[in-house]
Amino acid sequence: MKALLVLEDGKTFEGISLGVTGNTQGEVVFNTGMTGYQEILTDPSYAGQIVTLTYPLIGNYGINEDDGESRDVQVRGLIVHETSDMPSNWRSRKTLHAYLTEKSIVAIQGIDTRALTRHLRGDGVKMGTITTNETAEEAISRLQASPRYDSVELNRLVTTENTYLWNRQSTSPDVYDPTSKPTEKFRVAVIDCGVKYNILRSLALLNCETVVFPCTATHAEILSCNPHGVMLSPGPGDPSHLGYLVETVRRIVGIKPIMGVCLGNQILGSVFGSRTFKLKFGHRGSNHPIKDLNTGKVYITSQNHGYAVDPDALKDGMEVAHINLNDGTVEGLKHKELPIFSIQYHPEASPGPKDSMFFFEEFVRSFT
Repeated sequence: MKALLVLEDGKTFEGISLGVTGNTQGEVVFNTGMTGYQEILTDPSYAGQIVTLTYPLIGNYGINEDDGESRDVQVRGLIVHETSDMPSNWRSRKTLHAYLTEKSIVAIQGIDTRALTRHLRGDGVKMGTITTNETAEEAISRLQASPRYDSVELNRLVTTENTYLWNRQSTSPDVYDPTSKPTEKFRVAVIDCGVKYNILRSLALLNCETVVFPCTATHAEILSCNPHGVMLSPGPGDPSHLGYLVETVRRIVGIKPIMGVCLGNQILGSVFGSRTFKLKFGHRGSNHPIKDLNTGKVYITSQNHGYAVDPDALKDGMEVAHINLNDGTVEGLKHKELPIFSIQYHPEASPGPKDSMFFFEEFVRSFT
């Protein structure tokens, strides 16, 4: 069946329907990774977005039961050049098309994703819609009447409804009993703004039990589990909507060690006087170089964010620790005195390189 991708500026691409028929809308972004489409689809940081995968052939190793990074597919839609209907991998259980259909995701294939990516790089990310049942004119009219990505707080849509537990035995969220004693050497409180499961798995490998709280939890609720440290998770959307979370974290500063990942970096920047601004087309992929300003080392990192911290407004002892070597934006912060640091990229990978997983170890060392 024919499908259309229509952008807010009127640019239209015609392709073939993938997944279910109908229509969807969201901010159209692109990811430059060659693999990891299942992790991308289930990454909560993509909530509210339609993701373009720039690698031309997607789905050739199918979908498996192990690589989901959250409880469900999080993207609003998917754009690919070509999918494979004959996947080959010993873990594969279904095709990408079958998976998208099962999850009721509207997607499109058969378009020139290189041309689309060049357009987004040149003009910046845009709102867009995929449709199988409208003309281009009808689609753009509906799109213009829809809320913009930046106008909605998406974190409450992807956060956990109930506090849960994760340890080395977990493969999915476990029930948290607030009267229970830790089962591991350390306990970490995670504020879930859109956490990926591999963050929890990575901490479990370091003998950390994690108690995962909704992003709306109060500082008293978070500290009630008596954690050794607090982690601020990644997540979607414009961080300017999260003033309530900035205040929550401000009340934890100086009480417990804190580590922020991606959106967590932006939250900590806001706690220490800074503000965030939107990038033209964001950083999304698994080959972004960052430089550690303290050691001079360069790491190749997995990234997924559309906002950055303004370095000039930082105060109260917080300073820039890492920068992006492509555009010079802030990629990490570190406090001069307190055990508080954050990184704008994803140390847990999934997908992507594991160059920066040692930051989890640095966080755990701050407990003692």
